[in-house]
Amino acid sequence: MNPRRKKRMFTILAVLLGIGSAIGLTLYALQENINLFYTPSELIEGKGENKEKPFIGQKLRIGGMVVPGSVVRDEESLDVEFKLIDTGPLVTIRYHGILPDLFREGQGIVAQGVLIEPNVIEAFEVLAKHDEEYMPADVAEAVKGIKHEKPKYNLNNGGY
Repeated sequence: MNPRRKKRMFTILAVLLGIGSAIGLTLYALQENINLFYTPSELIEGKGENKEKPFIGQKLRIGGMVVPGSVVRDEESLDVEFKLIDTGPLVTIRYHGILPDLFREGQGIVAQGVLIEPNVIEAFEVLAKHDEEYMPADVAEAVKGIKHEKPKYNLNNGGY
């Protein structure tokens, strides 16, 4: 191999190694900030074809409906505990802080936190969803014709 080709090959290898290192370091730095979204059913039963469940200590986001009658507030602190449901099992959310103004029983919420038990999340952020009937025009057009399943849980009578 002549010296010119050898120099080009080493230059290309150095550039590829530098790019690979930069991507690897970026992914390593972002690893702690990656939050996966789960529903209560996915959290308990597993997500995807392989039914993969999150591990204890994993950061995640979870969304569902607040079960009526499940909100328990500590009288001496800002600690709140409530249960979430979608179409299956219940998940307990523990939160320390002031809940959003739109938070109420029977309302959809998204909580971000850490899984501390298989069905318990220690949340550090709770976001209340707006009215379930509202939908932006472009989203309404995109989902036109799609039929949604009603949840098995009946919020009116408090049972299945």
